Amino acid sequence: MSATRVAGIDCGTNSIRLLVADCDPATGEFVELDRRMTIVRLGQGVDKTGRLAPEALERTFAACREYAGVIKELGAERIRFVATSASRDAENRDDFVRGVLDILGVEPEVITGDQEAEFSFTGATKELTGRTDMERPFLVVDIGGGSTEFVVGADHVRAARSVDVGCVRMTERHLVVDGTVTDPPTEEQIAAIRSDIESALDLAAETVPLTEARTLVGLAGSVTTVAAIALGLAEYDSAAIHHSRIPYAKVREISERMLTATHAERAAIPVMHPGRVDVIGAGALVLLAIMERIGAEEVVVSEHDILDGIAIKTAEDVEADKRRT
Repeated sequence: MSATRVAGIDCGTNSIRLLVADCDPATGEFVELDRRMTIVRLGQGVDKTGRLAPEALERTFAACREYAGVIKELGAERIRFVATSASRDAENRDDFVRGVLDILGVEPEVITGDQEAEFSFTGATKELTGRTDMERPFLVVDIGGGSTEFVVGADHVRAARSVDVGCVRMTERHLVVDGTVTDPPTEEQIAAIRSDIESALDLAAETVPLTEARTLVGLAGSVTTVAAIALGLAEYDSAAIHHSRIPYAKVREISERMLTATHAERAAIPVMHPGRVDVIGAGALVLLAIMERIGAEEVVVSEHDILDGIAIKTAEDVEADKRRT
């Protein structure tokens, strides 16, 4: 493998993640050196105020300082910091950009939804290119905190759309009353979330031929958490989750369970990250609604997502720069 050592950072609405890897840009194959995730809730209150909260920025900058130490120790050739939904929407995103630049020495790329979709598709499907047990085209869905990306393609992106439904945004919009998450949600609150999701699916379908997909590939924390619960894991096991196939009936069962359980009941699930306890119900409902819309019998769960796409694209850029010099 002809590898380039790169660091990719994906900063979303709910979490910030780091991947340092030796990556072969030709094949997408890589050796993972460090992968970590921190729940920072950067999007806290953005849907309501339009601004990044000071405490949310500080949590994010603390994670950046930790990541800077890891990157320095491992000696990546290049760092690429990609920021998604929350920082796209915020009035004070310049504060965020300056803070990241000071800590990591690179300016965050506040990417568009279409760019986000491209990274997600590359990360999720690059290693599936030679597989014969998965029909094409793929529909890749990346259910984030503030937005969900839909991408249809076989070997390359054919159509993509980002819509503003995600586990954090739906939770804050419909389940928070007087600063507290309803425990558990009412039927009316769940119906309001479902209505928003259906409207978003209508919007996505204007651009992306959702029902033409033959294999549904699901990415990000809401999907991997549903998979971990479905598999009955005693602890989170990335290898067991990666490329697992979760049937529709199981997704529906878990979605209903998450939306009727109390905070304490959800928190007691062994694979539940503390930062997902209050938002998993909305995230699972987004996945369920997508499966129902396209008639998917199962979802193929991928641990490789936008973060892996960032690393692959960064390695490609490094190699292209070398060829030019």
